[in-house]
Amino acid sequence: MTTSKVTYQGQLRTNAIHLQSNNEIITDAPTDNHGKGEAFSPTDLLATSLASCMLTIIGIKAADMGVNITGTTAEVTKVMAADPRRVSEVHVVMTFSQVLDEKTLKIFYNTALTCPVANSLHPDITQNLVFSNGNRT
Repeated sequence: MTTSKVTYQGQLRTNAIHLQSNNEIITDAPTDNHGKGEAFSPTDLLATSLASCMLTIIGIKAADMGVNITGTTAEVTKVMAADPRRVSEVHVVMTFSQVLDEKTLKIFYNTALTCPVANSLHPDITQNLVFSNGNRT
């Protein structure tokens, strides 16, 4: 089954349609690569997908453990390299919506590292995951 249909809109912009849900994502080239930076770039989506996948798989584990992580956030930083231009590092800082004990944090950390996106990225891409225990903002 086809997952999505991506159409080039011109001016370094694409429109991607998720065929099952009809949800839409627009991408733009980043400003440091001839683009307008008015939307996620494809490499932004790659980095963001890692955090989204980690949160999703932690959500599954949390539900199994009876832990509510609703409101947990992940801040994502993508680092680019040249020759060839590529994502070289993805930094994810996850802030939990509540204070969790060390055992639960360790389980969630190990779970995050096994998400399908983490396992799909090339080993040369550094994945740095940091947990903040409880939302203190």
